[in-house]
Amino acid sequence: MATTKWVLDPTHSELQFKVKHLMISTVTGSFNEFSAELATDNDDFENSTVSFKAGVDSIDTGNKDRDGHLKSGDFFNAAEFPSVSFVSTSFTKDGDDYKLAGNLTIKDVTKPVTLDVEFGGTAQDPWGNTKAGFTIKGKINRTDFGLTYNAALETGGVMLGEEVRVLGELQFAKQA
Repeated sequence: MATTKWVLDPTHSELQFKVKHLMISTVTGSFNEFSAELATDNDDFENSTVSFKAGVDSIDTGNKDRDGHLKSGDFFNAAEFPSVSFVSTSFTKDGDDYKLAGNLTIKDVTKPVTLDVEFGGTAQDPWGNTKAGFTIKGKINRTDFGLTYNAALETGGVMLGEEVRVLGELQFAKQA
C-alpha cells in the first residue's frame, strides 16, 4: 500500500504552551511559525509517522520583553538552537483517539514524550481538499530539556512552574 502524505495547514493550526507564573496563574505562549508532516499507510491514522519543527524566534506570549527573555540563553537560546523539533516513534489507537510517542528536542536535549491525540475527523473543504483535524495535548518538565531558569520568591516557592502544558490544534491537508 502506498504512503499518503499530509501537510500542515498553518492558517488553521496553532501550537501553544502554558506555564504557571508565581504559582498562582498561567501564562500562555505560542509558536507562530511551525511546520508538521504526517504520513500514513492506511485509511485511519494508526501507525502514522509524524514530525514537526517550531521556530524559537516565533515565540509569542503577548509581551515583547518576556518573549525576548524566552529566546535568550536563560531559556531556549534561539541564537544557538533556532528550533524545537519532534519525531514520532509510534502513533497508536486509544479508543477513538490516539497516543503519539516520539522524541522531542529542545536546545541540545532529546527526550521521549507521549502526547494524547484527539482525532477530530476528516472533511472536504470547498475547494475539494481533504483535511484531517487533531487536538494534541501533553505535559513536559521544562527542566528535563535544560530550561532551568527560575527565581526564588521572598514568600517561598518559585517564579515559574516546571510543568509545561502543550496544546496543538492541527489541521492537515492530504496530498495527491
